[in-house]
Amino acid sequence: MTRYRNAVLFFLLAAAWGAAFMAIKAGLEYIPPVLFAAIRYDIAGVLMLGYAAYATDHPLPRGRNEWTVVVVGSTLLIAGYHALLFIGELDPAVTSAAAAVIVSLSPLLTTGFARAFLPDERLTPLGVAGMVFGLVGVVVLSNPDPNNLLAGGAVAKFLIFAAAACFALGSVLTRRIDSEMPIETMEAWSMIGGALLMHVVSVGLGESMGDVIWSLEAVAALGYLSIVASALGFLVYFDLLDRLGPIEINLVSYVAPVFAALAGWAFLGELPTVHTLVGFLVIFSGFALLKRDAIRAELPRLRRRLDGSNSRTRE
Repeated sequence: MTRYRNAVLFFLLAAAWGAAFMAIKAGLEYIPPVLFAAIRYDIAGVLMLGYAAYATDHPLPRGRNEWTVVVVGSTLLIAGYHALLFIGELDPAVTSAAAAVIVSLSPLLTTGFARAFLPDERLTPLGVAGMVFGLVGVVVLSNPDPNNLLAGGAVAKFLIFAAAACFALGSVLTRRIDSEMPIETMEAWSMIGGALLMHVVSVGLGESMGDVIWSLEAVAALGYLSIVASALGFLVYFDLLDRLGPIEINLVSYVAPVFAALAGWAFLGELPTVHTLVGFLVIFSGFALLKRDAIRAELPRLRRRLDGSNSRTRE
């Protein structure tokens, strides 16, 4: 039963996070991008803080290290990632599926940053090849016109790539800082801090609440992103992280683009291009090269699970 529970939650999480790219795209028709991201995390941060107060006895960061983790999370994981992502998705040439595929580069970038910040570790030739594959995948997906690099959404797609890099770097830096703060507390205060930073950036960009068109679509997109994709999505993510480990849960990033493409097609009439598919396959190949040892170590355990399942089925 637990095996089925994990599988159901895994695909629900992939669906929730994949459809979030469609919700962002839809909401950007009515709300300025950085303000949209800030309001999303105003709501999600309050919800997560309430959950942290309920689920832990450590709802407030303590000491310099814990507040340092919150600062890194606020600036990179929340503000940097979401501000760049929302601005990038503002370009009509960037589909929900394309944005999801670029963000799926995050696990690969995380591995690269982790090795870069650990002096004792060096990328092997296959590891370097994995990084190159990932970067090539982004270029293929972006499909820039050499005669006009500013056309066809290329700049927007590289902004989303920069967003993925912010998230990856933030993930590495938060893990490097010695802190015993519960993950719920870290996420809650990072969301609140990131929302405040994005409000400041939003004001600097000249965005205001007067620019918001409070349509049913805008409210639905904001509610979905704040409650389903952020608050509930992160709770499911943390649960699966404990149960499955980082290797298996990282695969969510590679399943999410499928749901992003389906949601974009169903609600926005978007059709994925050949470049989106090829770029995704190249990025996934790069991830597989970088994570080849961990994946190889994981395969025997997966085989044992399958063998055990088949034995019970025969019985």
